[in-house]
Amino acid sequence: MGLFDALRDFNLLTWLREERQSRRLILFIVFIALLLDNMLLTVVVPIIPSYLYTVDDEASQAAQNHSISSLSPSSTFQSIVSLYDNSTRLTGFSPQMSTSGPLIPAPVHSITPLQNQSDCPKADKQLLDENVKVGLLFASKATVQLITNPFIGPLTNRIGYQIPMFAGFCIMFVSTIMFAFSSSYTLLFLARSLQGVGSSCSSVAGMGMLASVYTDDEERGNAIGIALGGLAMGVLVGPPFGSVMYEFVGKTAPFLILAVLAVLDGALQLFVLQPSKVEPESQKGTPLMTLMRDPYILIAAGSICFANMAIAMLEPALPIWMMETMCPRKWQLGVAFVPASVSYLIGTNIFAILANKMGRWLCSLIGMLLVGVSILFVPFAKDIYGLIVPNFGVGFAIGMVDSSMMPIMGYLVDLRHVSVYGSVYAIADVAFCMGFALGPSAGGAIARSIGFPWLMTIIGVVDILFAPLCFFLRNPPANEEKMAILMDSNCSMRTRSYSTQGSSYQMGDDLYLESPE
Repeated sequence: MGLFDALRDFNLLTWLREERQSRRLILFIVFIALLLDNMLLTVVVPIIPSYLYTVDDEASQAAQNHSISSLSPSSTFQSIVSLYDNSTRLTGFSPQMSTSGPLIPAPVHSITPLQNQSDCPKADKQLLDENVKVGLLFASKATVQLITNPFIGPLTNRIGYQIPMFAGFCIMFVSTIMFAFSSSYTLLFLARSLQGVGSSCSSVAGMGMLASVYTDDEERGNAIGIALGGLAMGVLVGPPFGSVMYEFVGKTAPFLILAVLAVLDGALQLFVLQPSKVEPESQKGTPLMTLMRDPYILIAAGSICFANMAIAMLEPALPIWMMETMCPRKWQLGVAFVPASVSYLIGTNIFAILANKMGRWLCSLIGMLLVGVSILFVPFAKDIYGLIVPNFGVGFAIGMVDSSMMPIMGYLVDLRHVSVYGSVYAIADVAFCMGFALGPSAGGAIARSIGFPWLMTIIGVVDILFAPLCFFLRNPPANEEKMAILMDSNCSMRTRSYSTQGSSYQMGDDLYLESPE
């Protein structure tokens, strides 16, 4: 009865109000937002190439049939089949075409079902052209996000993180509904572009919110690692979920399910974050252009960009290359990304803790090298099973880079600038988006021009050459004023926050107060 009474007296809304300031609940909200964002990002990977090819193929067949029917003679022919012999005679109403006599029956060809044609298309010009169309559509989201990020970062400094976070949910919900019911390339392109605006709001506000509530460097690294786990789960679940649903239910179903989940996340944000309140930062942050001129921030952003560019090039090009060389089923187009997604989830969770101990710069350097080596082995796969090891290596290595560089971005701001995080995570998201904008758009054109293997070679070599630059993040110099705030006499990290009653130092879960003078 005690448990029954407790459940009866439990009020979810009251509990949410009481837990509103809980860091764990904020972390959970950011986790779910990144999960849904990246599920929508990747659920289209196996659907769009096959769907667009099917639509274009049907349009091409219809055009051919129309041209053939327009070239046929206007006269009406009737076939007369004799019951006494196997001859077939044609009679026409046109005097010039009138004829009679035995004709050899035309050979009967079995009609291949459309399902098999779409699963095993021929490697023709139409399939190669899909590289460019799919690449541009995938890149549109990251391109719009790239343009939007510089405005969202400073906006969070002025009005807080709650309103942009909720705005991101609203925009992504509209984008998901558009994906579900759009049938033309133009509407799909618009839906993907609109998703970029929502992702910009969610990712910049979410990461900035975590950096502001987790002020200790080690705690922040762990929290960002957990949040990136949501991103990893979205990347993990998206492709197989989309391919299986598309194969057995249809294109609309996976997007409607995502829309329902997004509504639940929006309701949670509405009760917990109270997005109607404007809560600006207590101090003015470093200007965005000043942060972009910081060479150490640029190195960290470059690592994020080039590491993610590898998987960004794979997303549009790999399904088309598989359709050309492996003749896979539709569901296999998405399942091919599962090893990368699983290993990314493993990598972000392991190195969220381990990177702080081994050195985040070293973790990122090794990750960049592993990305380059793994991506070079992708074209050697002869079937879907041959993709398991290289894709696993790619995902694991990107997890190493992301779980190392995202906390470093916040640490560099603490060390060298003002501890306001909206702008620096806007830069981090810009770097992420540059990878996902340049990757699909340039990758699709390169794959069409010189082939998929050369595309993988180029990005693999770029990642390997960039890796040594991570060494410069080993011991970045600090601003003298920031050093006095952040370091004690033993050079251990402390975070200082200011209030009207005085200043306070926070070390882990302990809070040391100074009385005002």
